Amino acid sequence: MVMAPWHRRRAFVVDFEALNPPYSITLNVNIAASSPPLHNITAAILAGGRGTRLGGADKGLEVLAGRPLIAPIIAALETQCGALLINANRNFDRYRALGFSVVSDADAEFKGPLAGMLSVLRAATTEYVLCVPCDAPLLPPDLTTRLWRALAVAGAPASVARNRNGMQPVYVMLSTALIDALADALDGGTRKVADWLHSVGAAEADFSDCPTMFLNLNCAADRLLLLAQMEMSKSCQTP
Repeated sequence: MVMAPWHRRRAFVVDFEALNPPYSITLNVNIAASSPPLHNITAAILAGGRGTRLGGADKGLEVLAGRPLIAPIIAALETQCGALLINANRNFDRYRALGFSVVSDADAEFKGPLAGMLSVLRAATTEYVLCVPCDAPLLPPDLTTRLWRALAVAGAPASVARNRNGMQPVYVMLSTALIDALADALDGGTRKVADWLHSVGAAEADFSDCPTMFLNLNCAADRLLLLAQMEMSKSCQTP
């Protein structure tokens, strides 16, 4: 008996007419209804910000429930990707002590999440990179799957999470074929992630059924809310 292949591969050509100069990127996308190619996806935790709204704190290292805030994010991503990187611009030794490679931005100007995304795209050895912020510890177990499927079905070079409040631009999956496009956008003064994602035709993945997924740490009230939600999630998982 001849078994049917579990997936098909198809090439897509994506034209980025909104950029100057225009880009044409050919993507080999796995059109799979089941699991994404985890071996070909690197998870990247973006911890390179100033933490301005939290008094300059390095949010990934803030302690929540006895652990650094980045710890449950690492735990959630380790089973969803083939490799993991941390983007940081300070406290390098403390981040390296977590057991993963640390990648800093190309300069010390704190140009925002796009600069971090460019750094991890350049450092990754896989074809795709999944980016998430360092202060959102309630990631769903199918984050990679949903973002991958949105990207694959649309034949897009990127996908981004969306909920009832709109696009959540720092929860993205990016093809490393976007390195030049992102570098040029940053050189041209682009800083808003959503603007750049629109310009490259990012597909959207619906997470409206995950209302706590995007909770993050910006103030003392957020800390209490996150603790409550983490305790609730723990109790739901206990048999």
